[in-house]
Amino acid sequence: MAEIRPGGAPKQVGSTSDDIDHFIKSDGVETERERLIGQHIGYRYDVNLLPDYRRLTPFLREYIEVMGWDDLNWLEDVHMGYEEGRPAVFDRNINGWVQVPPEMELPDNQQDRDMLARELLIKFQMSERHPLVDLKRAYAKF
Repeated sequence: MAEIRPGGAPKQVGSTSDDIDHFIKSDGVETERERLIGQHIGYRYDVNLLPDYRRLTPFLREYIEVMGWDDLNWLEDVHMGYEEGRPAVFDRNINGWVQVPPEMELPDNQQDRDMLARELLIKFQMSERHPLVDLKRAYAKF
């Protein structure tokens, strides 16, 4: 659990070191889960990276329920970004940005924009316009 210190810097509760260069000097992989996946989980230390589940869009709420998940899991690190000055969300599957339709109004709150980015990413990945659909058509056996 993270604790906020004066100045807003998060500190890992129970940490044996207050060394600010700890992650530079080490691989940053400390917990069993981090060792299992082989990488550092950043949101353990920065509570600002955790999504506020009260801000789920109706679509995301239903999506999580249909999928049988308790959380956003792989969507937690999806955020609204910008490509060429336009709001966009990064799709790792195609290694590219998906721009938000220009007529779409974005909320002022970053958490709300991030939830919208997650919804747009899922909808794009499920659409016929996603490039992986062409790959499936070309290489699917059945």
